[in-house]
Amino acid sequence: MNFFVKTALIAATALAIIGIRPLSAEDKSLVSVRTVVIDAGHGGKQPGTLYGRILEKDITLSVALMLGKMIEEAYPSVKVLYTRKDDSFVSLYDRADLANKNNADLFISIHVNAAKDNSARGSETFVMSSDKTDSNFEVCQLENSVILLEEDYSSKYAGFDPNNPESYIIFSLLQNAHVEQSLSLASLIQENMGKGPITRNRGVKEGPFLVLWQCTMPAVLVELGFLSNSSDRAVLTDRQSQKKMASSLFRAFKSYKQLYDKHIDIPETVTSDIGEKHAGNYGIQIMSGKRLLKKNSREFKGWSCKYIKSGKTYKYYIGQYGTRDEAAEALKTIEKSFPGAFIITLPQ
Repeated sequence: MNFFVKTALIAATALAIIGIRPLSAEDKSLVSVRTVVIDAGHGGKQPGTLYGRILEKDITLSVALMLGKMIEEAYPSVKVLYTRKDDSFVSLYDRADLANKNNADLFISIHVNAAKDNSARGSETFVMSSDKTDSNFEVCQLENSVILLEEDYSSKYAGFDPNNPESYIIFSLLQNAHVEQSLSLASLIQENMGKGPITRNRGVKEGPFLVLWQCTMPAVLVELGFLSNSSDRAVLTDRQSQKKMASSLFRAFKSYKQLYDKHIDIPETVTSDIGEKHAGNYGIQIMSGKRLLKKNSREFKGWSCKYIKSGKTYKYYIGQYGTRDEAAEALKTIEKSFPGAFIITLPQ
């Protein structure tokens, strides 16, 4: 079968294959943080980046457990789940599946970087995107290659091959409804991480990470620093410095929670593709991104969609409903086409 034909078929069935379970209308009626999944990258037979006896999997687990404890102590009402709490191997599928099955509101994956150039240093945070720029693609391939250690990975991930650039076409055929929230958290993480102990801020980046693509909630992947750099390595392996990095992640989580628990979903700058005022109070957001799509775009799957522009982000939504109950009822049907959909307040 032609690869591109096969890819189109994969995209059409991918949501079912990866086991996404849509949330209920009640669960998605508000954007808030009640359950967070903390993902310590790698583990078990997959050590991740290494330098001598220093292993990425040990550093990520240490920071993940510290971060989780901070959230649990500060917010007893927030449910904190871990993809692993010991040195065990967990597939990328199971990491995302844990978050999806528990209706998580946030997914934070913690990793450590490496580069052939040992002068490369600093932290960076990724959000899901089909972007494959040369500077990001090497990191994406490295993180996605974990699936090669899984049994029957080819069928589990719908034929995806992390080492084949053509396989990454599949990422461009599906949209993420939570790009805006993911970017918001990523920016807060980099703002706080840049305060130290590793002060080099490499910024927010985008890339086709399999573990993020499978998540049906805002999700980020944090690279704490470079184990290949002597300066970063000294920090990454120091227990007190790990605690400081966990504190930086916690401060970012705290700011994000404060922002979205207030249900701030009305952008400061608003434009609409129909150039008229909104007739209702609520809509169903199905996706967001930096591209302006045409009205008949295939991404809308035959639905009539409008958009709101907030900064450089386009937020695409369906419907205009007078009450939240009406929107919640409509969401039951819309989420069959867009499992990541959720209710937003429309500007008047």
